Amino acid sequence: MEKFGFVIHPITFSDISRKFGPLANFLPEKLVLSTMKKIGPQEVSHITGIKSATGKEAEGWFTACTLTTEQMVKLPEKFVVKKIIDAVNLAAQQGAKIVGLGAYTAVVGDAGITIAKNVDVPVTTGNTYTVATALLGLRWAADKLGTDLSQCRVGVMGAYGSIGKACSKVLAGSVGELALIGRKQHELEQLKEAISSKGQVSLHTDAHEVLPTLDALVTVTSAVDSVIEPEDLKTGAIVCDVARPRDVSKRVAEVRDDVLVFEGGAVLVPGDVDFNFNFGFPPKTSYACMAETMILALEGRYENYSLGRDLEVAKVEEMIKLAEKHGFELAGLRSFERAVKEEEINQLKERIAKKRTSA
Repeated sequence: MEKFGFVIHPITFSDISRKFGPLANFLPEKLVLSTMKKIGPQEVSHITGIKSATGKEAEGWFTACTLTTEQMVKLPEKFVVKKIIDAVNLAAQQGAKIVGLGAYTAVVGDAGITIAKNVDVPVTTGNTYTVATALLGLRWAADKLGTDLSQCRVGVMGAYGSIGKACSKVLAGSVGELALIGRKQHELEQLKEAISSKGQVSLHTDAHEVLPTLDALVTVTSAVDSVIEPEDLKTGAIVCDVARPRDVSKRVAEVRDDVLVFEGGAVLVPGDVDFNFNFGFPPKTSYACMAETMILALEGRYENYSLGRDLEVAKVEEMIKLAEKHGFELAGLRSFERAVKEEEINQLKERIAKKRTSA
């Protein structure tokens, strides 16, 4: 039996009640957050039933760093990193031989490098398989809507982060124009220089100016709040939102029926898996970052894997092959916590065509 761990944390204050019960909703928010800052890592659940297509089996544990995303941003980095290290060590105590870093724990500081140096088990952010599933989802959605990405202006927002940079490297040369979006001009210029030989690449520090011109977008910023609003998207836009918390405002789903927004990284896990914890996905489905940790465990690859902000494109290709080997696959598309049905995509395609004709 292979063994792994995965560190989670409450994205927002409302998530705290999932672990600590509704009592948290009746106490002053300031008191609850202060308490969460002081307590140690928590064992959340035991994950059972994972069975690879090769016959190998795995079990794992969710352990929690008890800080919200906002706290991770505002509190001193050393304090936050220590909290994450404690959560990794708790998983190791349970028997985990590799531990994945979930949500903002994969972003803090140097994206896992310091954490890996200070624990006794290998660590991965899971970002490599997240990149793979995001791009697979983007291409699948484009195919369903009849959008030829090779002729489109495609953006990557948060382009110089670990996931954004890898997505940019893969997309460069395979789309009509690649728009790199972010606030740091110098880092955008460095990335552009590295990939511009593959195809047409532009850079943009004003997101709201360029977003309405894009046919497709992968967004993966480290923002605490949503950064994409309904007025930012053109008719027919395809948006893969990989960020946690989400980059795309819920208002987009409420007022725009002519765009497709989906969450990157939803994966169907092989076997009769039971996470024994509700993190908002259907049964037997996980985030790609979680799945990468499981895949490495099943493969017996107990080694540091996706760390830092320069992911290897070769590893993206390797992870796709390993996922296929063990029976992991893209779990369709999900948008704002619900599955996107084929019928809905067909209806969306018709609405887009009508709006373009009448424009």
